[in-house]
Amino acid sequence: MTILITILLGIVFFALIMVCIALHEVGHLVPAKLFGIKATQFFVGFGRTLWSRRKGETEYGIKAFPLGGYVRLVGMYPPEKQTGRPKGWLTRMADQARSYEYEEITPADDGRLFHQKPVWQRVIVMLGGPTMNLLLAFLIFLGINVFHGTWQSSTTITVVNDCIIPADRTPAVCQPGDPETPAKQAGVEVGDKVVAFNGVTISSWTQLGELIRGNGDRGARLTVERDGRVLDLPEVNTVIQSLPDRLNPRARVEAGFMGFSPQQELVKGGPVETGRQMWDHTRSSVVALTVFPVSVWNLGVDLVTGKERDVNGPISILGASRVAGEIATVEGLDPSSRIASFAAMLASVNLFLFVFNLVPLLPLDGGHVAGALYEAVRRRVATLLGRADPGPVDTAKLLPVAYVVGGFLLATGLLLILADLISPVKLF
Repeated sequence: MTILITILLGIVFFALIMVCIALHEVGHLVPAKLFGIKATQFFVGFGRTLWSRRKGETEYGIKAFPLGGYVRLVGMYPPEKQTGRPKGWLTRMADQARSYEYEEITPADDGRLFHQKPVWQRVIVMLGGPTMNLLLAFLIFLGINVFHGTWQSSTTITVVNDCIIPADRTPAVCQPGDPETPAKQAGVEVGDKVVAFNGVTISSWTQLGELIRGNGDRGARLTVERDGRVLDLPEVNTVIQSLPDRLNPRARVEAGFMGFSPQQELVKGGPVETGRQMWDHTRSSVVALTVFPVSVWNLGVDLVTGKERDVNGPISILGASRVAGEIATVEGLDPSSRIASFAAMLASVNLFLFVFNLVPLLPLDGGHVAGALYEAVRRRVATLLGRADPGPVDTAKLLPVAYVVGGFLLATGLLLILADLISPVKLF
């Protein structure tokens, strides 16, 4: 029965992601129509059309492979420039792509083509999709914070480690001869609330963690609150350990270590707390994107060699749906916590889509934004230098970049789906 519920919740999660993708495309479509840009298609999915209906000049529908969506805006590429010079392969490729688009453009469309619109309008249209994902993430996280709360690390100590265990030891248990942790040497006790570190007042576990990590192997003085009294514990030296990076759990860094763990508290919050949490998530997402190609390569190697899947590695939408279903049915959680965990996964996916689509490479939204901004700068420079208007940037000449990026994303998507089917991430 539990397996069936997990599968059903995974299907529900996948359907909700498709709704979010559809809303992403709405974020493009609405400003495009407001600015008078001709939009001929609005589809969720790719491949063969399963259902469609035309309303006005726009065809709305669903395609066979629900792994994305698109809005077809007419006139993305400017018209061909007649220079009289021989055309290279890049120009010929751009002209060929341009010819396909201009087959459906009529004189009545003049003034409604995407490239004819002011830069600021084009930027708003292309940022509309990612902004929709950001708004969805904010609203979902805000709902969790207001109605349920999020588990956060407090400054109260719940575990004090007895010894320093090498990172590669399995199982991670103390053995004779292992040195005591700095926390044990200082006399830290379970229930202590840390109020200062080396004289710096502590307001959060994140602040305390950063101070300890940055302390290296230097002296550390803890001030704690114990049984209503404030105590200054003896000074000890923190030790340098290989620890997971805060923004990239797959990487390890050399950092200061004391040897205690915080108590988890369910904390409710409002817009400010939600914004802070989203900023932390965004930083982690940016780091994840910078190492994404390497992570995909490692995933492929692990899949071929039969190595167990890295729980911090990338997963596909199908994998995320399965994980969401498992989290929502894990034993020991009350119904509200199950709903909150399910919703947090959905919010995290939307926040990642926001960051991902801002990558300044075609065919992603960020690539179109970068092209528009480059055009604005180029025109401004020409004006300052008294030169003629250079006209719109010919993004058709960036098609090789779009093909490479699109091919990489397609291959990556297939690899992730294959990995999620053969060697799924095991959280429990």
